Amino acid sequence: MTENIKKEIALVEAILYMEGDPIDEGAIARICGLSKDIVKAALDSLSERYTSADCGLELSRIGGGIVISAKRELWDSLKERYGKKNEGKISRAAMETLAIVAYSQPVTRLEIEKIRGVSADNMIRLLLEKGLVREAGKKDIPGRPVMYGTTKEFLKLFHLNSIADLPKLGEGDIEKFELEGDKY
Repeated sequence: MTENIKKEIALVEAILYMEGDPIDEGAIARICGLSKDIVKAALDSLSERYTSADCGLELSRIGGGIVISAKRELWDSLKERYGKKNEGKISRAAMETLAIVAYSQPVTRLEIEKIRGVSADNMIRLLLEKGLVREAGKKDIPGRPVMYGTTKEFLKLFHLNSIADLPKLGEGDIEKFELEGDKY
């Protein structure tokens, strides 16, 4: 490895550290003025370096971007102090509502309420304030109700690259997300 590529790897690492939020390879290349190939090589090198047992960091893909984060196997040791900061103390009711949105999106307030069996106004408002859900358009039915979906903040909170990375539902769980014969 030449001295030049070492500096480029260090530059890419510094950008990931300074950004804090997930950032894609193209944005890294624009920020540092390097080609995408060099950025990819630098990311591969960092990823390899972070696999070492004496390193507590890893590169994670979250929401289509890359971020430096603590290794997953260390989260049990870290969550007491650092997890609460990220979780923002989401109540059980809010988590239920968030799960319905995540697995059923796009979904309306009324559909959430039919699945949960209780009013969802306050939970939706809370999740909107926390930036975990967003308005995802209007449903093409009379009244054109707002539909909700998850955000990049949701993906970051749960360390997911995309919504496709959500844990798969079992048969019993799928029934909970059914609404009048429709599967969500």
